[in-house]
Formats: sequence, C-alpha cells, structure tokens
Amino acid sequence: MRQWQDDCGRTLRLARRPQRIISLCPSLTETLCALGAGERLVGRTRYCVHPQPAIAQVPACGGTKNPDLSAILALEPDLVIAEKEENRREDVEALGARIPVHVSAIESVPDALASCLRLAELLGEPAAGRRLADGIDTAWQALPRLSAPLRVLYLIWRRPWMAAGAGTYIDAVLSHCGLDNVATRLPGRYPVLEPEAFATLDVDLCLLSSEPYPFARKHFGEVGALLPGARIERVDGEMFSWYGARMLPAAGYLADCLRRWDGAAA
Repeated sequence: MRQWQDDCGRTLRLARRPQRIISLCPSLTETLCALGAGERLVGRTRYCVHPQPAIAQVPACGGTKNPDLSAILALEPDLVIAEKEENRREDVEALGARIPVHVSAIESVPDALASCLRLAELLGEPAAGRRLADGIDTAWQALPRLSAPLRVLYLIWRRPWMAAGAGTYIDAVLSHCGLDNVATRLPGRYPVLEPEAFATLDVDLCLLSSEPYPFARKHFGEVGALLPGARIERVDGEMFSWYGARMLPAAGYLADCLRRWDGAAA
C-alpha cells in the first residue's frame, strides 16, 4: 500500500500505480495526457475538451461543479484528479470516502510547476513531468518585458461584472507578465464591480476573457462606455487560466500579446 499526500496535505492510500483515472479539471485532464497517462483516463468532465480528438472518446461524467458521482463510481476508477478551486469540497469528500482523490492547489506559476511534478510522480511518469515543467519554465522565463508599467483589468463575467483579483492564478499570470492588475485593490479573489466602480479604476487595458463568460466583440462598446479611454481586447481565457500542459502554447500567446500591448499605457 502506497501512501501519498496531495497539494492540500490530504493523505491518500493507493494499492498500485493508478490504472483507471478520472479527471475533474480540464487543464489537469490535458496535462495528464501530456504526461503519457492518457490511455489510463476513463472519465472526464464535459468541459475537458483537450486534447482532441483523443479526449472525445473518454466518457463525460457531468461538470466541474456538478459531477455525476454515480457515473464516476460506475466507471470503477482507482484515482480521481481534482483541483481545489475548480471542484467543490463536498464532491471531493463524497468521492474520497470511496476512491483516492488527489487535489491540486494552484494559485501561482511556481505552484503550477510544482503541482505538475507531483502529479507526474503520482502517475508514475516522473521523467515526463520533469520535461514538461522544464519546458514551461524555460518558455515563461523568456517572455518579453514591457517598456513601461501597464494597468490592466481582466474581466471574467458579465451581469454582474466580475474580475480576476488577488490570490488567483490569473492574477499570477498577469503579474508574471509585468502587468499591474488593478482588481487586486478590490476585496475578494473575484471582486464584483458595480458599473459606477469602473470610474474609480485607472485602467490602460481591459481584457475580456473568452471564458468562463464568452465575451465577444459585441461587448466592446458596453465596456468602453464604462472605461472611456481604455484599450479593450478579447483574449483566450485558456491561455491565462489553464495551468499545466496548456502553459507551453500559452507562452507564445502571451509573448505576442505583450509585444502588441507594449507602449499602450496612457
């Protein structure tokens, strides 16, 4: 019997190297496949859409916040992969009473690299984990630097308006890129902004994420009326909020963004 501690310090006991795995977090599903354990994946959430086309063959067991626990148990997994922010504690505890559940906890770029290594070790793929983490670290250290500070607001929801604030992985990515996230001045990890609050923020660039709310070009006018003078751009939310394997393509995406935004400060 192998004893293991996950990112949250929870103790798991595994009888063998995991052979039937269910992932409840999209970015970790993609990472699991990148680590060479995709053939052992027997279940996922409906939001786990990468990598294609292989992932389409894996049964979906509900969503991240409302997983189908009966369907998960019916698949007889010997390990469930979850994430502290993506998944609900009550679901983790319900599953954990029957199956080992590894919970990742990721709030920063170093957290993401460390968690990748731990997940790889748990899966029995330590060499693949080291290659992935080293590749991500090298690519992210090479991101271009802005010539001047840039004040940014990153919106994730509409009605009500919500932003990524302090203590979130998105904020960590913005900070790593040298961007000053104005939402960190507001209370809460995902502060709600009343329309009148926008006038109190000094914003150079407002980023409208493609997820979880599907912001589109049609929302530019509405946001522009709240932030006159700010540059507005829609961005790929996966590149700012997915950790693990997605961080490799994200490095190139972020580099292009930074080159485009350099000099955009008011």
